[in-house]
Amino acid sequence: MQIDKLRGEQLDQLFDAILTLKDREECYRFFDDIATMSEIHAISQRLQVAKMLSEGRTYTVIEQETNASTATISRVRRCINYGSEGYKMVLGRLTDEEK
Repeated sequence: MQIDKLRGEQLDQLFDAILTLKDREECYRFFDDIATMSEIHAISQRLQVAKMLSEGRTYTVIEQETNASTATISRVRRCINYGSEGYKMVLGRLTDEEK
């Protein structure tokens, strides 16, 4: 599993820091300090692409609505199909919260 390549003390500290955030406002404040707008946009775009792929949207529609490249869409599709199931887990939880 590719997730083992990620593990390390620095990344553990980052994830532990993220897990301390209590609400959306704290997320905005933390991510504003820790990442560039471009980095935040890229991550949020990938999540949106994953959501749209899980809804069965076509690459063309996803590309038009998110401005994601076909390479990004393909990468997200590959992660959904062969990754660590992180997208599936998070999207499932978000769907449950919407109900």
